[in-house]
Amino acid sequence: MSRSAARKPSCEDCYFGRNLLCALPEPQPCATFRPNHPDGLRPPQQLRFVFRSERRTRAVWAFPTAQEQAALHA
Repeated sequence: MSRSAARKPSCEDCYFGRNLLCALPEPQPCATFRPNHPDGLRPPQQLRFVFRSERRTRAVWAFPTAQEQAALHA
């Protein structure tokens, strides 16, 4: 089922409207729309944080070795 074929939200589907907590006079969904769920009010699902695999095998830069530092200051 695609998103365009999905049912549009309405005040009858809203947690606040179902529990008589909505104070807005308009009968259309608003910015605070939350789906009514048997578990109650749930926060919106967050995106998952995915670590990327390291592509480089060595660092782009590195600290100079002791010998290289001594040669710079000699």
